[in-house]
Amino acid sequence: MDDCIFCKIARKEMGRLVYDDETVAAFDDLNPQAPTHVLIIPKKHIEKLAVMSPDDAQLMGHILEVANSIAAERSIATMGYRVVVNNGRAAGQSVDHVHFHLLGGRALGWPPG
Repeated sequence: MDDCIFCKIARKEMGRLVYDDETVAAFDDLNPQAPTHVLIIPKKHIEKLAVMSPDDAQLMGHILEVANSIAAERSIATMGYRVVVNNGRAAGQSVDHVHFHLLGGRALGWPPG
């Protein structure tokens, strides 16, 4: 999608990536909710989890591998971290491109929201 902000970031038209491979990109959240708050996205435009296809399952698993890798790089893997995916406006999804929030670096309360 040409006008999707996350697609533009994945294409390196704006922002700064902290991770980049053939299928996944990651960048620091502009409004961090924790000391570490990284957004991890598929480069393929998928509006939300509810519309992903079975063919996207491997890609979603790869995103979780990337989350683990970034957590280790940011030294939050041992203390613990959270990976969050919002699906739809009522859940808090504000950009119509599926994205995973990697949060850590402090104690995270439960329940969220």
